[in-house]
This record gives sequence, C-alpha cells and structure tokens, in this order.
Amino acid sequence: MIRSMTGYGKGEALSEQGRCTVEIRSVNHRYGEISVRMPRAFMALENEVKKALACTLKRGKIDAYVQWEEAGGCAALPAADLVLARGYAELLRSLSQELGLKEEPSLGLILAQKGVLGEAVAGQPDPDQCLAQLMSAVQGAVAAMDAMRRREGDALLCDLASRRGQVAQWVQRISERAPQVVDEYRQKLKIRLDQLLEGTEMDAARLAQEVALMADRCDVTEELVRLSSHFTQFDDALAADEPVGRKLDFLMQEMNREINTIGSKSSDAEVTSLVIRIKAEMEKMREQVQNVE
Repeated sequence: MIRSMTGYGKGEALSEQGRCTVEIRSVNHRYGEISVRMPRAFMALENEVKKALACTLKRGKIDAYVQWEEAGGCAALPAADLVLARGYAELLRSLSQELGLKEEPSLGLILAQKGVLGEAVAGQPDPDQCLAQLMSAVQGAVAAMDAMRRREGDALLCDLASRRGQVAQWVQRISERAPQVVDEYRQKLKIRLDQLLEGTEMDAARLAQEVALMADRCDVTEELVRLSSHFTQFDDALAADEPVGRKLDFLMQEMNREINTIGSKSSDAEVTSLVIRIKAEMEKMREQVQNVE
C-alpha cells in the first residue's frame, strides 16, 4: 500500500513533571530530510527523535516540533542578571554625583535597562528522566501522520491505477493498429506506382523491399513489449507495502521514453493521436508519483 509524502501528526504524553507535545509536518522531497525543533533542555535527545522518525517516515521533508509545558501551569519567571544590574546601579549613582543630584537610582530604572531582565524561562525537566515520555509523544505523532499518509496514499493509488488502465487501453490500440499501418502503406505505394508506371509491369520484388524497409522503420514491437513489462512492474510497485516513490518515478521515465520512441517511428495519424493522449495522461501520472513516499 503506497503512502503520500504529505501529512501531519500530533502526539502528547503526560507525566507528573508536565506535558510533552510533538507535532510533525511533511511535504514532498526527493530524499528523506528530517528537521527537529525542541526546547534547549531536550537538545541532547535530538538524534533519538530523528531515529524514531526515520524508522517509519522514509522519504519527504519532515519538520518536527517538540513543546514542553510544566505541570501545574507554573508561570514562567524572567531571569535577572545581577552583575549587570549592579553595574547599572553604580553607573547611575556616579552620574547622580557628577550632576549634583541627590536621588538614588530607583529599582524600576535599573530594571528598565537593557539586559537586566532576560526572557521568561519556564521550568525545564531533566531530559534523561523524560526520554520515555518524549518518545511516547513522538510515536503518537508518527502514528497519526502515518495514518494520514496512508489515507492520501489510497487516493493516489486509485488515481494512478485508473490512469494506468487508460494508458494501457490506448497502448493496446496502438498494438492493434501497427500491423494495419504496414498493409495500408503497401496498398498506397502500389496504387501510386501503378499511376506512375502507367501500365508498365511493376517489379514485385522491389515493391516488397520498399514495404519491408518501411515496416522495419515503423516497427514498435520492442517498445510495446517493454511497455508491457513496465506496466507489470508499475502494478507490483503499487501493491507493495514499502516506499516505492523512486521506483515509480523511474518507471514513469522509462514508459515515457518508450512512448516517445513509438511516436517518432510512426507516421500514422491515428497512432500519433494516441501517442499524444498517452503522453498527456502519463504527465498527470508523473505529477501524482511525485507525491508518493
């Protein structure tokens, strides 16, 4: 069963220390690229998170976001830089003396100076103690994303199978039409030669040679056989329960190459029309394949 590369998943895990939330988003990408953003306290566990994601998500640009909320909803308090605060206090006192002012610098004035109060910092857990909780949230997010990617994969499967069936029908019409093209060429060539020779006896061997040369130039048997093989491999890939996006992309390239060759060999209007239809449909298939993991 194929999977889409696009998806979203969210997982949560609770403990006495707090709540760990993991969100994962993925979009199309030629390879597998995983990016993780998490609180500074969890940075040592980044590789563990990436390994857990890579076990299931094989391809796509994957962004994971880890959030931590302290238990009890404790308010985050800003951190004060005491060294910097003392420095500002001394500087302000010195300025007051130089200017002949008697006022002492107020606490509010000191706190208003840049850098004295840092950003609010919530309580941070011990990452070693929260590893199991983090991994539980990651697995929950991965499971949710995988379910979504499977649902989208089902839609892709139906669309690709339908278009592949339509292409196969048109290829079958080309296969049926190809022998007729040679017979029609033989008849047209004979009529034209009769008109040019005006009753003069025709060289049957020469006519047969010309027809044989034309038949060799427009013979698409090899291309049709290879297309049939590609169709079989394409169907097998759609039924496989593993990442097959790259294989499908390669098969689309090979199928397109065979169709182009058929088009270049044929001078028949009906075959050319079928080739144009097939190429248009295969382009839509190629676009869909770009979404497959």
